[in-house]
Amino acid sequence: MSVPGPTLARMTALPPPQLSLSADEARRIALRAQGFIGTPDRRGGARGVLRALGAVQLDTISVLARSHELIPYARLGAIGRKAVERAYWSDGHAFEYWSHAACILPIEEWPHFAFRRRARRARGHRWHVLQDAERSIAAVLDRLRADGPLTSTQLGGAKNGGPWWDWSETKIAVEWLLDTGEVVCTRRSGWKRIYDLSERAVPADLLHDDLDDTACMRRLVAQAGTAMGVATRADLADYHRLKGEDVASVIADTGLVPVEVEGWGKPAWADPAALATEPRGRHRTTLLSPFDSLIWDRPRTERIFGFTHRLEAYTPKPKRVHGYFAMPVLAGGRLVGRVDPAREGRTLVARQVSLNGPKAVQPTADAIVEAAGWVGCTDARVERVLPESLREPLADAVKRSHDRR
Repeated sequence: MSVPGPTLARMTALPPPQLSLSADEARRIALRAQGFIGTPDRRGGARGVLRALGAVQLDTISVLARSHELIPYARLGAIGRKAVERAYWSDGHAFEYWSHAACILPIEEWPHFAFRRRARRARGHRWHVLQDAERSIAAVLDRLRADGPLTSTQLGGAKNGGPWWDWSETKIAVEWLLDTGEVVCTRRSGWKRIYDLSERAVPADLLHDDLDDTACMRRLVAQAGTAMGVATRADLADYHRLKGEDVASVIADTGLVPVEVEGWGKPAWADPAALATEPRGRHRTTLLSPFDSLIWDRPRTERIFGFTHRLEAYTPKPKRVHGYFAMPVLAGGRLVGRVDPAREGRTLVARQVSLNGPKAVQPTADAIVEAAGWVGCTDARVERVLPESLREPLADAVKRSHDRR
C-alpha cells in the first residue's frame, strides 16, 4: 500500500493530495475491517462480531439458518447456534432498532439513534395508523409496567385476523413506542419480539436522548467507516441509512481520512487504523448471507468485487437466475460463485450452484461441506450447476471435502 509522506498522523492533518489506494488494497482493507482476513478472535464470539460491525441485519428468511446467525458463522466458523442467540439476546448486551434495516445493535449505541427516535416522534405516526392513539398507547405502557416483558401476542394479539400486514391496534401501538424509544426489544423468542420499557431495560447511563443530531451522525458515520475500512460517502450513508447530506456535514469531524481509490471514480474515506498496517493473514472461505454487511450494499459490492448480486426470494420462481436464497461464495478474498441451499432431513442440498470458473470448484465444495456440518447435516448433495461442465467436478470435490472432515 502506498502511503506518501513521513507518517500517517501527519498526513491525516494535511489537505489533499490524498492518500492513494489500489483497488486491490481497498478490497483487502474492506475484508479485514469486516473480519474476513486474519485469524479470527474467537474470544469475543458473536458479541465481538456485533461490536466490530456495529449492526447485524435481521430477516425472516431461514434456509440454512436465519441471517443474524449466518453473520458470525461466516467470520468465526462453526460457532454454536445457541451460543449466537445467547450472545445477542442475553444480559442486555444488544437491542433491536432501525439501522440499515431492522438490525441487532450493541446496547451502547442506544444514545446515537436518538436522531431517529426524534424524527419518528416528529412525524407523529408510522405507516399503520392508530384509531385511538392515546388509549392504545396508555394500555400498552400500563400492561408492560405491570407484567412485562411481553410479546405482542401476550399484549393482546399482533393481527386482526387478516393477512400479516393487518396489524391489531395493540401491535401498532407497541411498534410506535418501539420507534420512538419508550419501548425497546432486547431479545427475541421463537422469532417474536419481546417488548419491555426502555427505562427498565436500557442501562441508566445510556437511557437518554441528550445527543443532538450532529453528534449522532458523527458517531454513526465514524462507526460505519471503521466497519467498512474504506468507503465512499454513499457507502457511509447506506450503512445506517443516513442521508448523504448528513454524512457530508460531519465527515470532516469523524477522524476518517480522505483517500483516492483506483477505479472508484468517487471520493472516499478510510479508517486511519485500517491504513496503518497491511491487511495480511488467512482468507476465510464461506457462504455469505445476502444480508451480510460485507455485501448488503449492491453498488459497493459491484465496485469492490466486480460481482453483481441480488436476492431473488421475492422474484417469481420462473424468473430466478441463481435461486431463492443464493448465497455468494467468498474464497481467497474474492466472490467466486453462488450456492442456493436447502435442507432435506440431514442432507444439505445445493439446489443450484453458479461458479465463476474451475478454480472456484474446491473452495465452493469446502464452503458447502462446512455449512452442512454447522447446521447438523451429515451429508451434502449437489443438484444443478452452472456451467454444467463443472457439475461432476463439484460433486467429486464435495465428496473429497466431506471425507476429510
